Amino acid sequence: MDGVPGGWVVVRLAPVRWDVVVSAAEVVALTAGCDAVAVDIPLAVPVSGWRPCDGLAAARLGRARSSIFPAPPLPVLQAASHAEAVAVARRLTGKGISIQTWNIRRQILDWLSVDLPPTVVEASPELAFRGLLPGDFASKKTARGVGRRLAALGTWVSPSVFAELPAGARLDDCLDALACAWTAERVAAGEVEMLGGELGADGRVMRIAAPVVGGG
Repeated sequence: MDGVPGGWVVVRLAPVRWDVVVSAAEVVALTAGCDAVAVDIPLAVPVSGWRPCDGLAAARLGRARSSIFPAPPLPVLQAASHAEAVAVARRLTGKGISIQTWNIRRQILDWLSVDLPPTVVEASPELAFRGLLPGDFASKKTARGVGRRLAALGTWVSPSVFAELPAGARLDDCLDALACAWTAERVAAGEVEMLGGELGADGRVMRIAAPVVGGG
């Protein structure tokens, strides 16, 4: 699944079903029968400092490392404004946070508020795309970037999966959700490496599922 304005787009496989829901709790309920669920959002955040798993994921992406938004400490997410969040982040980490990270704080807090089943893991669509089709990817906001992502997913799913994309979700969000679904399939098959593993706020484990190179 991937975030969309006001909620989440969810794709389930075998058979393919698309849904758009408004809360993390709805995603958990909707995917209760799935073997694995991959989520493109931080599922655990630090008390202070930065998450090692974000650095490890960024290192794997190389020149595309900017697609990884480091998850800030919990007190940063609880700030009342972006300016306050920047001040808190500088005190706890030595750096501020971007407006892009601030703009997804409600989505992060949404997931931090639910009880996570063991089947739910955090994933990066960009790691998934490169696992499907190694090489460089242009921005997903460009025609070239969309085309390469479609080509990557085409090595795994039938084009029919795009026949009934849901209203309320942009194409790039749907492509990211499908990339996460591929990662979930790899999780169920035991073909991922969990980057990180340290404990964060509320005792949650901070980690990102990354496809094993050559894992299928």
